[in-house]
Amino acid sequence: MSELYARLDYLFSAYYNGTATKAELDEFFEIINSSATDAELASLIHQAWDRLDDNGPLFDRSKSADMLNKILRTNNYEQPAPVLPKHNNLPWKKLGVAASLLFLVGFGAYIYSNQKKQVVTKKSIAKAQFKNDVLPGGNRAVLTLANGKTITLDSARNGLLAQQGTTRVNKTRNGQLVYETSTDADAQASVINTISTPRGGQYQLVLSDGSKVCLNSASSLSFPTKFTGKTREVTITGEAYFEVAKNPKMPFRVKSDNTTVEVLGTHFNIMAYNDEAEMKTTLLEGSVKITNGTASGTLKPGQQALLSKAGRLKVLSNVDVDDEIAWKDGIFQFRDAGIEAIMRQAARWYDVDVAYEGKIPKREFTGRISRNVKASELMSMLGYAGVKFKIEDKRITIQQ
Repeated sequence: MSELYARLDYLFSAYYNGTATKAELDEFFEIINSSATDAELASLIHQAWDRLDDNGPLFDRSKSADMLNKILRTNNYEQPAPVLPKHNNLPWKKLGVAASLLFLVGFGAYIYSNQKKQVVTKKSIAKAQFKNDVLPGGNRAVLTLANGKTITLDSARNGLLAQQGTTRVNKTRNGQLVYETSTDADAQASVINTISTPRGGQYQLVLSDGSKVCLNSASSLSFPTKFTGKTREVTITGEAYFEVAKNPKMPFRVKSDNTTVEVLGTHFNIMAYNDEAEMKTTLLEGSVKITNGTASGTLKPGQQALLSKAGRLKVLSNVDVDDEIAWKDGIFQFRDAGIEAIMRQAARWYDVDVAYEGKIPKREFTGRISRNVKASELMSMLGYAGVKFKIEDKRITIQQ
């Protein structure tokens, strides 16, 4: 055993057992953030697997939950740990293993299949060449003005794009769309604009009240050039993350189909794609009220509302909000996700069609990888975990 491996083994065990000093924690995270230790860490994790198989659970229930909380801090052990969702159906033996696997977040990419002892880091992906590989999406969107004029934002110049009454529409150097409204009286009524992202696109904008919106791929947002009256109201399709400017006198409302989400000032994410079984509203900060027909509910931070196509509303507590908003930070992040759910995300981001040959694999994955990688890199991670696939003609086929 090499000196480095032996030291890593010691620090790994000390961290697991909660006996590591601050100096040892500093040393541990410095070592694992070095790309030279991928193989050693993966080996230690596999050994943890083997000890689990031979001797049963490494940790008791309370210790496993605490450990997973700590590791999910993304190696920043001085920050408060997020509250984890309850996995009542997940064996604590497996939870302890999940904790060890999540060390790989330090490398920027990992995947874990709950049916195979498979740990995959980004660096371990084979450098296979795909003739029809697909590039990731980027800042792409079309702005449609009230008069019907369209502006392709990804190719538009920076600076002033349009003047609508006293509202100026600007594109900034960092690729944001910003609406600025004069405080002077404006004889012209507010008009509605729409920003739409294609598959393979995303975009950020700042509304006239200062509220920030990040729009995911295959989504749209319709909004007034300035807010007037008693409410601030916008309409979305697809997915968007909001940071709403506080204004108690003018509540902010987001509409999607027959559903309304009302807030005063808060951070939240809405996922309302037509090809998903449920609309999800996840609250990070503040308070929101969701209304759909006779169904309604109020969320607190860390909660998520699930609204079915039939209008049934269910509120989940202690949701890992990082999973829900990872997309806006350029990351695919999924927990206990089926292959179909993963591939719906891939289809929207890479602008590809997805097909299945034979039966769809009934497996679940936990993983994390940058959205800036080619489609082959995302799929190769799944491939390492036993998923067979091919890429051709803007189509990804999952094979039995």
